[in-house]
Amino acid sequence: MRWLVGWSSIAANFGTAGAVGGSDEGRTVHPVGAQLLWGDPDPLWAVGDWRPDEVRVVTVDPITKLAVLGCCAATDEELRVGLFAARGGALRHLTAWPGSYTCVVQVGRRITIVGDLAGARPVFYTPWANGTAYATAALPLADLIEAQLDIGHLAALLACPETPEALRDSTPYDGVKRIPPGHALILREGSREITGYEQVASLAVAGPQIEAERAVDGVRDALIDAVRARLTAPRHAPETLPPDPGPVPGMGPAERRAARGGPAPGIGADLSGGSASGTIALLAAGLPGRPGTVLGRGTGAGERLLAVTFNDLATGGREAEEAAELERARAIAANPRLHHVVVAAGEESLPYASLEGPLTDEPAPSLVMADRHRSRLAAGSADHFTGAGARQVLDAHPARLADLLLDRRRRHLLRPVAALARAEGPSPQSLFIPLTVYRAARRLARTPYRTGLETAADRLLEANRPGGLRGGTGPLGASLAALTWSRPGPAARWLTGEALAEVSVRLTGAATRPTSVQRPGEARARAALTRHASDQRIMEQAAEVRSQRLHAPFLDNQVVRACRDLPESLRVKPGARAEILRKVLAGAGIHDLPPGWGATTHASSTAAAGTGLRASLPHLIALFDAPLLADAGLVEARVIRKALRAASEGEPVPLDGLADLISTELWLRRLLSRRGTCWTGTAAPRQRAVAGGVPPRPTLQSG
Repeated sequence: MRWLVGWSSIAANFGTAGAVGGSDEGRTVHPVGAQLLWGDPDPLWAVGDWRPDEVRVVTVDPITKLAVLGCCAATDEELRVGLFAARGGALRHLTAWPGSYTCVVQVGRRITIVGDLAGARPVFYTPWANGTAYATAALPLADLIEAQLDIGHLAALLACPETPEALRDSTPYDGVKRIPPGHALILREGSREITGYEQVASLAVAGPQIEAERAVDGVRDALIDAVRARLTAPRHAPETLPPDPGPVPGMGPAERRAARGGPAPGIGADLSGGSASGTIALLAAGLPGRPGTVLGRGTGAGERLLAVTFNDLATGGREAEEAAELERARAIAANPRLHHVVVAAGEESLPYASLEGPLTDEPAPSLVMADRHRSRLAAGSADHFTGAGARQVLDAHPARLADLLLDRRRRHLLRPVAALARAEGPSPQSLFIPLTVYRAARRLARTPYRTGLETAADRLLEANRPGGLRGGTGPLGASLAALTWSRPGPAARWLTGEALAEVSVRLTGAATRPTSVQRPGEARARAALTRHASDQRIMEQAAEVRSQRLHAPFLDNQVVRACRDLPESLRVKPGARAEILRKVLAGAGIHDLPPGWGATTHASSTAAAGTGLRASLPHLIALFDAPLLADAGLVEARVIRKALRAASEGEPVPLDGLADLISTELWLRRLLSRRGTCWTGTAAPRQRAVAGGVPPRPTLQSG
């Protein structure tokens, strides 16, 4: 886990000079195992296993500095120009370079920390020592102020995970806040200001539309620059692994290395047979990179990119679909620049198979699938590409249909509603599907923001009652449920009335506060992207493989911006994501794609979740014999045990809602069993975060 931390205060000295020189004299508090980037009066540290090229500091004079942490393709001169621009207030310049990184600017006593657009690199802050401390992880700040749990945030995270109005700026730790995506935190001698650096679309007026071909060209250029930023970075060989025991029956060299717990040197990529991972793998294989590693090993000139395909052998009933995916992956891997490795996963890689793991910054559904991800990533390379985020930045959220109606583009609704009718199959009711979807989209377009949140707050109060979350199943039911300003999450049906009432109060309060209201479709799409980026960040922490870096180019700032320029009429077409990525590859000179390329692969994760839940049912029932969630007043244990048994028997229970509950329970147990702190020094906090555990039936905090 890697993070940066610093603070701004009225005080002119915190004793960081002693930390630099190695002496305890004058030292007060600093992070354990930290690298000091600059000292008093407003110190900044980088903590964790950062690579040397991932930490860059540009200094103009003693009081004007820029720190860039992460993968950034900007040259030193471009960083210097960006520092001068930021000194004058043009923060957007700091987010326009290819790559994924965090920028911290010091101009005198003014400190500016810039977050990203997707939310994959968030920024947190908390009042501390007559000032403000900030970090790119929430747990260290919770340690610093010895924070208690914010039960109200956990309730909102379970009840409305894709509603920013319910989550607001809170975190699971009381007193630790986060800045929204697309914003920057500005500190001046302890005082703080949060400002946006990106334009927000109006509810009534559509943004300027550019031509579809030009927009796709922008996505292509942004993706190529994002991939090239990783390829041109210095190569790093993994740390020394245990010696290879030699030939093992049924295991090749890659499998033996993965079993020893380390990635291969060089560059690798996921290759699932889908359009997103296939696009990134083919772009990475076709672009030139920097040969060798800092130790003279790794990807050399002309060496092939390692492509990893995860083959799930434990889920039955999908043999034809899995065979088609594997065949598409093999056809793509026929590229001479790719070396294909298939990871055969058995029951040990099913969701819920292992309930042990590291403590992450926050809870996320990926905690129940950490071992599944780790088995795939361990077979990868030291720098490993994934296609995460492509669906969220390229696909059209169903609520975007309301945006089309606001723009009076009714004819563009014909193709998506016709595709929904075909997906539902032939039936007498399918004739009314286009009219049903049109009415729902028109209702959302005519619903004001405040009315939409107030309606969602009222509906949330009935979520745990029989029939409280009514709605159809299948593509049509999901689309109709998404055509609202806010909707309850799948776990809301199992929360207690007290927890739902607290979240309802949050939504009602948000409806009465002034806000820069976006168009409903764009607002829902951005919220879904933020939720996915947050889950991706926690997944990287939970499934972390030592010496490995995961790269998700679709979550980079420039790629997100380019995808936002895509016209709505192009997004809502059936199969739009595959069509856009096919044009991206064609523009990069890649035309030969296998038949069926771009087919969706949602069913695999659903089948694996059901199989894993049935296989691990005794352990999950034991987990909820005396759950901490029940002690916090969020659920009733018997209700969750009943739902687990019903899901194992094949009843129509939302498995993603159960995953949210189980992941949160696991995270609470790991957090409360933790010992130690992230800080040291004569004035360091002596207790761990959430000291004292979860009190029985606490009063929910509205934050």
